[in-house]
Order: sequence, then structure tokens, then C-alpha cells
Amino acid sequence: MQGQYLIIGSYLVISIIIVIVVLHFIRRSIANKYRKRVHDLEVEKNVVASTPVSLELSKVEPIIKNDMMEEKYNDWQARFTQLREKKLSQIDDMLINLDIYIDKRDYKNCVYRLAKTELEIYKARETADSLLDEIKEITLSEEKYRAIVIKLKTKYRELNKDFQDHKQMYDEIQEAISLQLENIERRFLDFEKVMEKNEYNEVVHIVKALDTMIEHIGIVIKEVPDLLLMAKQVIPNRMKEVKELNLDMVKQGYPLDYLNVEYNLEESKKNIDHILDKVKVLNLEDCMFELKTMLDYYDSLFVDFEKERLSRKAYVEMEADFSKKLEKTNKVVQEVYNQLDDIKSMYDLNDRDVEIIHEVNKHLVVINDDYKKMISKVEAKSSPYSMVQKEVEELTIRLKELENDLDQALKSLGNMYDDEVRAREQLEEIENFLKQSKEKMRGYKLPIITNNYFVQLSEANEAIEEVIKELEKKPIVIKTLNTRVDTARDLVLKLYNTTNEMIKTAQLAEMAIVFGNRYRLLYEDVDSGLSDAEKLFFKGEYKKALDVSIKAVSMADENIYRKLLAVYDK
Repeated sequence: MQGQYLIIGSYLVISIIIVIVVLHFIRRSIANKYRKRVHDLEVEKNVVASTPVSLELSKVEPIIKNDMMEEKYNDWQARFTQLREKKLSQIDDMLINLDIYIDKRDYKNCVYRLAKTELEIYKARETADSLLDEIKEITLSEEKYRAIVIKLKTKYRELNKDFQDHKQMYDEIQEAISLQLENIERRFLDFEKVMEKNEYNEVVHIVKALDTMIEHIGIVIKEVPDLLLMAKQVIPNRMKEVKELNLDMVKQGYPLDYLNVEYNLEESKKNIDHILDKVKVLNLEDCMFELKTMLDYYDSLFVDFEKERLSRKAYVEMEADFSKKLEKTNKVVQEVYNQLDDIKSMYDLNDRDVEIIHEVNKHLVVINDDYKKMISKVEAKSSPYSMVQKEVEELTIRLKELENDLDQALKSLGNMYDDEVRAREQLEEIENFLKQSKEKMRGYKLPIITNNYFVQLSEANEAIEEVIKELEKKPIVIKTLNTRVDTARDLVLKLYNTTNEMIKTAQLAEMAIVFGNRYRLLYEDVDSGLSDAEKLFFKGEYKKALDVSIKAVSMADENIYRKLLAVYDK
């Protein structure tokens, strides 16, 4: 038991020792972490303290040549002293206090003090950097601005040389440009003076002014020759061409008032004078744009002139063609309209046919009025040809549509007249067929004419009478007339066919009896059959007579029917 207690006690002691060691290392690790942060802050503080403000201030001392510069130097010196002796000393005290808090393991206060110290170091760094930038703005000004001015001088010399080499291209603007170049040269002298006095506040304004002036004179030297060329030669020549062409076309009868050429020429002269006045004082704002706009306008006038020429040519051709078509249509419509009452009395026109004719006449009146108005415009020269060309195109389309409606109406009337003529011709043919049927029936002396012939003859005569009545009616109802003609034709043809069939059958029956008489004495059945056929023939039953006679003769001659047909067809 004692051994067991001894072992347990040993484990307990070892565990306590391990816990103590672990706690020691944890505390040490925490302390090292805070000490490292303090060390980093101290390094940052030293970087701020090492800012080369003193070096830059030493560069300023030799160039102090005026009260303003001396005042700035004293201000910088005071601010740097404040930073170094007060701000940085305060930060050193804060860093020492941080070490004390870490040694006491007062980490709560340590964290707060660390944050505050870091903020103070940040403020000190910003103050030092700002101070250094202000001092360098002076110490580096001469080098920086001289580099800028050297580039500006190079650009100025190139522009001046370009101007001098082509001075004749600038006409009366030479003096203004030369004065501006002299102003720039004076600005360069002003730069040297302020640099000599170390008045760096003025240097900034002079350099900016030089840059602006050189940029402007560069635009002037580049654009003025083109502006003068356009304002004094190109556009005036174009205006002269436009004026001459406009006068020539007006003399030829072109109505060009809508283009306002003369007014625009006067306005262009005023605009050019205004632009030249601006150029003389080297104010080129919008000058090139306005000149290009004028040039584009005069170029567009040539397009308008050519359009008027082509429109006039097209108008003359179209108007001549339209005039002929209109005259022809007027004549046709007038004739139809004048005969409309007669046509209505002759034919039973429906409301649609009459309405179409009235509509055509109404629209034609409007087209004639519009055409007269258009001709009046042309004669008065109140509308350009490009406009009247469109008008004659529209009139042509409207007349074409009217002609289509007129063709429809005339076609309807023409069909009625054609139907009437055709009905009269067909009536003549029908009567001729009826006459042939009667002549054939009279020419062949049949013993008996069957009743169906007379019935069909009566129907045919009545149908012909109906056709004649329809033709004599005023107005003629074409639809009814055509129906009557068709009925009469069908009935007469039926009668004609009936007549031919009856005569043919009777002839064949008679021929069969005559042909079979040679076999009467030889064959008793033939004699008996032919006798029966004769009786049927004289009763008017010709088809039965033919059938009986053929059967009877067939006893002696099987080819009797074929022989009869051959003889009949001859």
C-alpha cells in the first residue's frame, strides 16, 4: 500500500511540475508577442525620426532670398522641432510604459496603450511626410519646372520656325501671331526672373500660362492657313459657281425660290466676315466647323440643282404621256356617260354597273382638276420640278387605277352587247336548222308523221318566239336572253335530230322491203314478214317496220343490214 501511495504521489508531483512549466511557457509566449509589437512600433518611430527633413531644410537655406521664403523656412523649422522634441519624445515615453505593462503582465492596459501608441506614430509619420513634401516642392522646383520649360521652349521654337518658314500663308494674321509669339517669349523671361528670385509660387502660374499659350498658338499656326484658304478662296469660289448656276437655271425657267440661294449667299458673306474677324484676334473656336458646314451646304446645292434638272426632264416626259392618257380617258368616259341613258334603255343594267360608271366619272373630274392645278403651278413657277414630278407620278397612278375600273365597266357593257349580237346570230342559225328540218320532212313523202315530231316542232317554234320577244324588249335582260337562246337551240337541235332519225329509219325500212321483195316467192316466211313490215310502215311505225323487215330478209341474206347501211351512206 505504501508503494502504491508513493507512485500516485510521484505522478501528482510530475503533473504539477508539467502544468507549472506549461503555464510558464504560455506567459512567456504572450509576453514575447507584446514585446515584438512594441519592437515593431519602435522601429516605425525610428523611421519617422530618420525622415530627411533636416537635410532638405539645409538645402532651403541657400535659396532664401525673400521674406516669403524665409517665413516658410521658419515655419518648417518650427514644425520639425515640434515633431522631433515633443511628438517623438512623447512616443518614446509611451513605448517605455508599454515595457512596464508587459513586465507587470497588465495585458488589458497594454492592448489599449499599444493601439494609442500606434495611432500617435501614424500621426507623426503623416506630419513628417507632409512636411518633407512641402520642403521638396521648393527644393525640387527649379529642376522640375526647368525640365518642363525646356520642353515648352523646344515646342515653341518648332512652332516659331514653322510660322516663319510659311509666313506668307497667314496674310493679315501675321502681326497677331507675331505678337502672341512675343508674349510667349516675355513669359519665358518672366520665368527666369521668378526663378532668380526663388518665387516658386509665381513659377507655377507662369508655367501653366506658357503651356496654355503654346498649345493655343500651335493650333493657330496649324489651322489658320486652312481657315484662310477656305474663307478667302474655296468657299467664295463655290459661292460664285452657285450664284452663276442659280441665275442660269432661273433664266431657263427653273423655279428655285424654295432654295433661298440669294439670301443664303448674303448670310454666308456675313458669316465669313465674322469668322475672319475672329481669326484676326486668334479666336478659332468653331471657325473650322462653321466653314465646313458652309462648304457642305454649297455642295448640297449642286445636288439640288442636278435633281431639278433630272426632275424637269422626267416631268416633261411623264406629263406628255399622262396628258394623252387623260385625254383618251376623258373621251371614253364622256362617250359612255353621254350614252348611259340609251344603254340603260337597251340593257337591264344592275346598280353596281351604273355605280361604277358614276364613280369613274366623279374620280375623273377630280383628277382633271388636280391636273389643271399642277399645270398652273408649273406655269406660275411656284413649285419646283422635283415636287411637280411627284405630283404627276401620283396622278399617273390614280389614272391607272381609274382606267382599271373603267375597263371593268366597259367590259360589262361590252359583254352585254356581245351577248345581244351573239343571240341574234344564234337565232338566225336556229331558224335555219328549223327550216332545214321542215324542208327535209316535206321532201320525203312519209305516209304518216308521228305526233312527237309535231310536239317538238311546236316547242321549237315557241322557244324561237320567246327569243324574238326578249330581243324586242327594251331594256334587254341579257341573262334571260341567254337562257332563252340556249333553250331554243336545244329544242331545235332536238327536232332536227328527230327529223333526221325518223327519215333515216323510214328510208332504211322502205329499202329493206324493196330489197326483200326478190325473196318473197322463194321463202314464205320472208313474204309473211315483209307483209307485216309494210303494214307497220304505213301505220307510221318505221322503227318496228325496219326491225321486222330486216329479220325477214335475214332468212335469205344475213348481211342485209350492213348492205342497207352501205347503200344509205352513199
